[in-house]
Amino acid sequence: MFETIEPIESVWKSRLPLPTQDDLPSEDGIQMETERHKKQMDLLIYSLAPWLIEHQDGYVNGNMFVYFSANQLKNENFRGPDVFVTLEVSNEERKSWVVWEEGKAPDIVIELLSETTVKEDKSKKKQIYQNKLRVPEYYWFDPFNAEDWAGFDLKKGRYERMSPDAKNRLVSGSLGLALTRWHGIYEGIEAVWLRWETLNGELLPTPQEARDIQAQRANTAFSEGEQKGKLETARKMLAKGYNFAEIAELTALSLNDLTALSSTYR
Repeated sequence: MFETIEPIESVWKSRLPLPTQDDLPSEDGIQMETERHKKQMDLLIYSLAPWLIEHQDGYVNGNMFVYFSANQLKNENFRGPDVFVTLEVSNEERKSWVVWEEGKAPDIVIELLSETTVKEDKSKKKQIYQNKLRVPEYYWFDPFNAEDWAGFDLKKGRYERMSPDAKNRLVSGSLGLALTRWHGIYEGIEAVWLRWETLNGELLPTPQEARDIQAQRANTAFSEGEQKGKLETARKMLAKGYNFAEIAELTALSLNDLTALSSTYR
């Protein structure tokens, strides 16, 4: 049986005044399970944050306390999600996510499973996200067992398991993005990673990938400009009667380039 839960708004409003994020603990000294768990969390957060800035207001973070009721203040056995996303809010820095301050709970939660958390993530935490926080979308993923992943939509107050789309992705209706399992190297670790992807199939780049893309575009533009300059020099030399060998030595253009260029003067 599911427990009947009082609407979250009435829970905090009935106990005002409540503490702010400056009054509440924001650290528990507990680190992520493994290096891969930490990198997986970073991959999801750092690739989504720039997209949120560009496409809509929102906040993404992880391994942060989420406070949702006065009763919770007396019971410290609930730690925040590994990754969460809240839409239609600012992306300003926060110490914790305090629902009664923000006016809403997260829209998306992702838990990264481990041997010590898998039972709680699939039962107790799932019930908290469903019944108390009313999180519209809940996902879990095991960084060491990519087959153990799932997504849930909140419908009529109960989670319903998502079905993968034709590309075997879990589509977030809240974001208009998909979560996909990607095999590759991230931060020196080759594994199957959970990543954000557009519905057209383009991965949201990490900051390093974005810098690499920009550098590649700049190099391409420079190379195209350089080639254009060489061709212009070659045209002028052809017009003045220089032979191919002389032009090639000065411009480093190939014989094929010069042959094609010379045909324009015939």
